[in-house]
Amino acid sequence: MDKRFLLVFSLFCCIDAVTPLKCITCHLHLKLDRCRRGYGVCLAHKSESCMLLKIYKDYTLQLSYMVCQRFCRNLIFTFSNRTYTHYCCKADYCNKE
Repeated sequence: MDKRFLLVFSLFCCIDAVTPLKCITCHLHLKLDRCRRGYGVCLAHKSESCMLLKIYKDYTLQLSYMVCQRFCRNLIFTFSNRTYTHYCCKADYCNKE
């Protein structure tokens, strides 16, 4: 009986370990509007996480971009009067705006 329990338990652990991370995709989300291009779900690979990029101009959100991203890292930088904010996370649908 104990061997069966351990076998079933280990199978559930393996199933949980191989369940891919699910991220929202949207290649063009304008201000407070809905997704205009590329809406869906991507399954992240081993070295990927969910990423949300927000682009601001004068502290006003201009557009967002959501995907599965390899080697993602949280980052904020300003270029050409725009602020780019990268947010990376590792939970299902965590990059939802």
